[in-house]
Amino acid sequence: MMRQLVLKAAFSLGLLLAAACTPTVQVQAPDKPIEINLNVRIEHEVRVKVDRDLDRRVFSKDSPLF
Repeated sequence: MMRQLVLKAAFSLGLLLAAACTPTVQVQAPDKPIEINLNVRIEHEVRVKVDRDLDRRVFSKDSPLF
């Protein structure tokens, strides 16, 4: 009888300790918004368009410069 009581108490204590050690995961939104910087690509596209426009206007056969 005493042995069963000790085993039950040990088992209960073991369950409590195992439950206390379970990891928890918390997901929380950041305080600041996430910023994605796309300036490099946009700037590159603008440069390509300006380059093409210059090629057509300045370096054409009808251009008075050359």
